[in-house]
Amino acid sequence: MGRVTQRLIKGWVSLGPRFLPFADVATPDLPLRRLLRLSLFQISVGMVLVLLVGTLNRVMIVELDVPASLVGVMIALPIVFAPFRALIGFRSDTHRCELGWRRVPFIWKGSLLQFGGFAVMPFAILVLAGKGESAALPVWIGQASAAIAFLLVGAGVHTVQTVGLALATDLTPPESHPKVVGLMYVMLLVGMIASALIFGVALADFSPGRLVQVVQGAAVATLLLNGIAMWKQETRRPPRGAAAPAADPTFRESWATFCAGESTVRRLVIVGIGTMAFAMADILLEPYGGQILHMSVSATTKLTALLALGGLIGFGYASYVLGRGGDAYRMAQTGAIIGLPAFVFVIMAAPANQPILFLIGNFLIGYGAALFSHGTLTATMNRAPKDQAGLALGSWGAVQATAAGCAMALSGTLRDIANATLGAVEQLWGLAAKASGYMTVYSLEIVLLLVTIVATIPLIQRASAAAPVAAPAPDRDAGPTESQPKLSGSLSTSQGHANAPAHHPRIPGPPPSFAGEAGDRVRRKPGPAHR
Repeated sequence: MGRVTQRLIKGWVSLGPRFLPFADVATPDLPLRRLLRLSLFQISVGMVLVLLVGTLNRVMIVELDVPASLVGVMIALPIVFAPFRALIGFRSDTHRCELGWRRVPFIWKGSLLQFGGFAVMPFAILVLAGKGESAALPVWIGQASAAIAFLLVGAGVHTVQTVGLALATDLTPPESHPKVVGLMYVMLLVGMIASALIFGVALADFSPGRLVQVVQGAAVATLLLNGIAMWKQETRRPPRGAAAPAADPTFRESWATFCAGESTVRRLVIVGIGTMAFAMADILLEPYGGQILHMSVSATTKLTALLALGGLIGFGYASYVLGRGGDAYRMAQTGAIIGLPAFVFVIMAAPANQPILFLIGNFLIGYGAALFSHGTLTATMNRAPKDQAGLALGSWGAVQATAAGCAMALSGTLRDIANATLGAVEQLWGLAAKASGYMTVYSLEIVLLLVTIVATIPLIQRASAAAPVAAPAPDRDAGPTESQPKLSGSLSTSQGHANAPAHHPRIPGPPPSFAGEAGDRVRRKPGPAHR
């Protein structure tokens, strides 16, 4: 029985890299179990996103009768901290504590901020809605308390996600970064889907008391998930007894050094424009399906799951391609290209009166956005200096989150302006007047995607030009030529190993993946000068 069990275990392990998602990202120093535990912080981030943008958004408007404009302001408050993600990442790069950690203290502080915000949030929302005895209180008390709660949660989630991704970068080798990005964002989507299902069941019979239980339960879950995620992840380097470190550069100096890198500014601009192109539709897809396509509430509710499914498949595909040496910029461009027919399908669903086109467009939007996000984040991680990983990832997160927040706010405003301006004009294809606002926003998103595609072309060309080109294999029967000099007998093995790459462009040798065992065989083989 023991032998059978051992064979089953060996067979299961051998199937891992092919049939278990992201199983091949693990290394002897970072096993898959530890990496999955680290990714739990993304599940807490997904839970926060669902709770703020989905659950509490609907509860405040429908069940508590809070004005939609006030709800929109509260939901947008966490984005205030998005531009500070670069500063948060920089601080985690240079932080020193007596316990020898850099990243862990920031993850813990962010978790405490999330916990504090969720702990007071349900009571603040009930006061904001004027429920119970709070109806006699001044209005500003509810508004101020709710604003503080949302700000605390926003500060916490931005800190946890920025520093958590920086810690993942520290723990994994550069060649594993694409797969790590895919794993982290798959866990984010898993957290969103699971949280949506749990919150939906828990709030099926809504009451103020149940709201308090659900939100404060999320506060406790945040601490547990993030605490388990960061437990024994970062290596401690206590400063006691160590040599005095050099003075850290200031944030301005580090930022100038970071921006001086190749194509840094262009890369961040591409992140901002592409994110806006995909994010402007976030708050308009469900209303478009209900008002224009006359879909039921249950049908439009499934759009979130469809977007998440497209994102899961997109992240898995991007991790597979980039993990095998694919170009991150080309992957981001591919995501933008897929977004073009996606929005065309969404637009054409109304005149064709075919909701199936709308559903296909939603799936492609999630798929294309996943490819774009994975490509840009992988490029950022791969080009981040070793001592500036937090700053690089914080810059990406700051631009991405700020662009997404501005896009959602801008899309609603543009829709209202377009409806007011074009409402009296006869609509193309005989559509309702209120469709003009949606068509305007979707058309603008197509234009932004085209700008993103054009902006990525120089980056792809530079990456292709910088890629090493393998030289043709020489004729083994022919002797050494001018382009293939003789191997000197005085060249020592250690010197040749240290000064020449495993796959020299002129001296044929094994590919880099066989630099260990095969490289030893090549070095033991006598060269032409010894024959």
